[in-house]
Amino acid sequence: MKRLLAIGFIVGYLGMLNYGLICHVLNFRVGSHPLMYFVVWDMFCGWTAYDSRTHIIAEGESQKLYELTPPPWGELHPWGDLGRQHYDAFNNHTGRIGFNSLRHTQHEPITRLFVVEEAWAKKYNIPEVAWQARYDEPKEVQKYYRVRTVLMPDGRVVQSYTPWTEYQADLMLADNPRLQRDALKSRPMFILDQQRPGRDMLVEPGSVGGARPPLTPPIGAPLVN
Repeated sequence: MKRLLAIGFIVGYLGMLNYGLICHVLNFRVGSHPLMYFVVWDMFCGWTAYDSRTHIIAEGESQKLYELTPPPWGELHPWGDLGRQHYDAFNNHTGRIGFNSLRHTQHEPITRLFVVEEAWAKKYNIPEVAWQARYDEPKEVQKYYRVRTVLMPDGRVVQSYTPWTEYQADLMLADNPRLQRDALKSRPMFILDQQRPGRDMLVEPGSVGGARPPLTPPIGAPLVN
């Protein structure tokens, strides 16, 4: 009996690992259930040198901008002290989070909804004492803001762009003379991802560096003329 249980455990264990490997290779239902994290081979995926936060902003008919997160009643912190919108790296649910704030507050008619990514180098997260011991220059955090998604009031996604780090990688690839020569000799490449680099590969309307644009109070606060 013990032998049969051991064989059954080994077969089940290897079967689950193979199932996770096949799902990862084929990109099939990798996020269908939280338990998929334990069988899909995604060890250390997405670790970059940059930290990021997500801001959901609405634009009214008067062209005023209103911050929808955190909502007036507070936000959900599933892990640690960050709101749930910061964990949605692929922006699958950020639009619904913003529209939930709009449904439960009084506001002027909304024309568009923006999901904005705020990014900065993770080295600035270290304490001031550690910074002074490691670096000679003062700790001046440089943050970058990039529009990730633009939605209409009915929930339709009209624009979707890659994250800031991927955008910078695309710029480096586009600036490589050898890759440019190879591209002229090769077949066209088909991009299967729904996200696009966008027109900002030529000009930069989607990326804003430096200070954050001014916002009116949160959507639940009284509107200011």
